[in-house]
Amino acid sequence: MDAAANPVITTPVKPPRKGLLSPTNIRRWHNFKANGRGYWSLWLFLVLFVLSLFAEFLANDRPIIASYKGEVLFPVLIDYPEEKFGGFLAETDYRSSVIADEINANGWMIWPPIRYSYRSVNSNIPHSAPTAPFWLMTNEERCAGYPQGVNDPDCTLGNLNWLGTDDQARDVLARVIYGFRISVLFGLVLTICSAVIGVTAGAVQGYFGGWTDLLLQRFIEIWSSMPVLYILLIIAALLPPGFFVLLGIMLLFSWVGFVGIVRAEFLRARNFEYVRAARALGVNNRTIMWRHLLPNAMVATLTFLPFILSGSITTLTSLDFLGFGMPPGSPSLGEMIAQGKTNLQAPWLGLTAFFAMSIMLSLLIFIGEAVRDAFDPRKTFQ
Repeated sequence: MDAAANPVITTPVKPPRKGLLSPTNIRRWHNFKANGRGYWSLWLFLVLFVLSLFAEFLANDRPIIASYKGEVLFPVLIDYPEEKFGGFLAETDYRSSVIADEINANGWMIWPPIRYSYRSVNSNIPHSAPTAPFWLMTNEERCAGYPQGVNDPDCTLGNLNWLGTDDQARDVLARVIYGFRISVLFGLVLTICSAVIGVTAGAVQGYFGGWTDLLLQRFIEIWSSMPVLYILLIIAALLPPGFFVLLGIMLLFSWVGFVGIVRAEFLRARNFEYVRAARALGVNNRTIMWRHLLPNAMVATLTFLPFILSGSITTLTSLDFLGFGMPPGSPSLGEMIAQGKTNLQAPWLGLTAFFAMSIMLSLLIFIGEAVRDAFDPRKTFQ
């Protein structure tokens, strides 16, 4: 039979789908997992950070959800005026016995595990603040501040202070949860903004060289030689305290650390053959810098990020300790350390702040070591 009369029909083979990670990045991820301490530190840090993002559902002086006269309410998300429950104030105090009895008589409430926010004052402490954690006191001592003592229905686990109170009768554990969130968010935002500015400046210096590199390098040398901490203290004392004000002040100096690393990578790679070939083909400088040189420079930058993050958190804690950080009343680990120094008779304040800072910074350092191993070319390309 003639083969031309019966042509063979072939089905086109689809090319294999590309994975989310390149083979090189897969090897880097395996190297990261091989460092067990850093790998589990990453998961533990992520769990703590995600939990702190939902701090209002863990520690709050408002119920998570309530039912009143057949209407489902979400006090944790919405501010309901007190007149809704028969009162007259603009903001409802759900810890008030009058409001609590009114809601419970006409519905129910579901409270978070800790019934205090970072600014809530416990008016039922057994003695003057600061008070010790409830598990260091007897049942009679921990309920002594309630009208009916041990038999009082409000003397429950959620109303007790798990890590004690500070010198203003505020719950220590609630302030640690909220303070952890502020510290990590502040450090992340500062690190990302510093990386954007520092990587851009280092890329421009290293790629163009010449007078551009010379002038910018002299400026950076002068800028980095200034006494950073003293300047931060002076500016923070002149400007009103706030999250973004403090972020802007620290951003003035924190970006310098990235410039040297990126500049060195661009100076090394700008004369490689593939860069010269791209120039010969008419590719513009921005494309060469962004698509060809920056991925190589980011290897060293990513290794540097966890250590910059831990440094940013430490600087914020130092400023809070000195009284030049976040506004008064804000949840801050530095402010808690200062309280521990002032109230030596209450060791739980200093110990809580110490362990919170130690665990946070240790996890970041372990993660940084694992990232350094992951991007080590001797392990990635062996």
